[in-house]
This record gives sequence, C-alpha cells and structure tokens, in this order.
Amino acid sequence: MMEQIPVEQSLLLAALLFGIGLVGVLIRKNMILMMMSVEIMLNAAGMAFIIAGSRWAQPDGQVMFIFILTMAAAEVAVGLALILKLFHLQKSIDADEMTQMNDITEASESN
Repeated sequence: MMEQIPVEQSLLLAALLFGIGLVGVLIRKNMILMMMSVEIMLNAAGMAFIIAGSRWAQPDGQVMFIFILTMAAAEVAVGLALILKLFHLQKSIDADEMTQMNDITEASESN
C-alpha cells in the first residue's frame, strides 16, 4: 500500500513553486521569461487547488485546475501577440526598455 504525502508538505511545495515564479517575474528583464514565470505561478496555484480537493475528496480542485489551464492558454496567446507587436515596434523584448509607453504609441501612430 502506498503512503500519502502529507498535505502540509504538498502545500509547501506549491508555495515554493509560486515563490520561484514570483521571483522570476520580479527579477527577469526578458518578457518571454517573465511569462514563463507567470505560468509557474499559475501551475503552483493549480497544484494547491488539486491538493485541497484531494484532501477533502472533492473534484472541485481538478475543475479549478482545468479552468486555470484554460486561462493560462489564453494568457499565453494574448501575451505572445503583444510581445511580438512590441518587438516589431521596439526591436527588443527587454522589459526595462518598455518603460516609455508614449514612445510606443507615437511609433505606432507614425506607421
């Protein structure tokens, strides 16, 4: 018979993954890597839902995880489209170079 992992340890792993994703969003300058860090955070939240659902023997955690995966797919599609447009305008995906949004709007109006 298999032993179950304690809920506290599982939630600690989810919190650790969420923290890694948060640090990645705050430290990284590359927008693609920032989006990957957001995906890690979303997966950690989904993992917490699944852990809580299994603790109370309810399918709600799995349903929420499917919702989170759907939301993450939409976020990636919209985010990559925005990053491609910014790269087309600025020739860079460095987040520090995107601080002047007026320059971006002026460049798109002139095209």
